Amino acid sequence: MIAHPSQPWFELAGAPSKLHVAGAYLRLGVEHIWGGIDHLLFILALMLLVKGTRRLVATVTAFTIAHSITLAGATLGFVHVPQQPVEACIALSIVFVASEIVHARQGGQGWTERWPWIVAFTFGLLHGFGFAGALREVGLPQTAIPVALLFFNVGVEIGQLLFIAAILSVMAVGRWLIRHAAILQPAWAWRVAPYSIGGVAAFWMIQRIAAF
Repeated sequence: MIAHPSQPWFELAGAPSKLHVAGAYLRLGVEHIWGGIDHLLFILALMLLVKGTRRLVATVTAFTIAHSITLAGATLGFVHVPQQPVEACIALSIVFVASEIVHARQGGQGWTERWPWIVAFTFGLLHGFGFAGALREVGLPQTAIPVALLFFNVGVEIGQLLFIAAILSVMAVGRWLIRHAAILQPAWAWRVAPYSIGGVAAFWMIQRIAAF
């Protein structure tokens, strides 16, 4: 900033307070997960596959722990992974879980249905690198890196939980309408969700590989 004769002074803004950093990165985390359609599709695919509330909670918790580990490691510079292959592998993880849904509905039992928390943890490590890429673009305040990193993670988790709550509500309403309105579903109706999820993810995977 240049000082002029009419205003021979200027103000330097001080470092933001930790409370300000916490609020800003909390909001950023929520916005990122809601804008990250690939991450949300992965969670949606898990919700369609994993049966039972306890198993779903364990699966989502494993996913959260995993992406928190790699997010912190990559953001703090302990791990360096090329971003483009990571984004392609994230799309591949969605294709994999979508195919597992189809396999399960046809009478098979894949890895995700048997060990959902292990699969969620493994792919969660990949998704954490994706979160780290977005966070690196924004940057971290040098005076409050732990606070920013913690609350970005909390924001991602809040956004994730809001998404899960919204999907569970839609599913509950849908089941109620089908049951009380006697809506007949065609035999192929269950294929719409997994094939749509898998198709979109396959397109992303090809697009991202082509961009290498």
